[in-house]
Amino acid sequence: MSAYENVTLDPAANVYFDGACVSHTFFLADGTRKSAGVIFPSTLEFGTEAPEVMELHGGSCKVQLPGSDEWTTYAAGESFAVPGNSAFGIEVVETLSYVCHYG
Repeated sequence: MSAYENVTLDPAANVYFDGACVSHTFFLADGTRKSAGVIFPSTLEFGTEAPEVMELHGGSCKVQLPGSDEWTTYAAGESFAVPGNSAFGIEVVETLSYVCHYG
């Protein structure tokens, strides 16, 4: 998706890993929560509470999903899903822009 309409944006930035990941949370008119942000080149591990789908809009990364020993490469135009109450590894090769869909 290239644009979201009728959203409420939380203006406070979510800053993780000393600034390696910066995002903003926004809500659709129906109350659905999402976030949009960037991850700068780094290797990180994120924990999840709710299931997430990471929709990539720019850059590239390698991802190690829960229960897997393999790293899979993803780039702009692709997405990957992560179960809730889990963690995933991400190695950002080229600054990554994304939208995260929760639930």
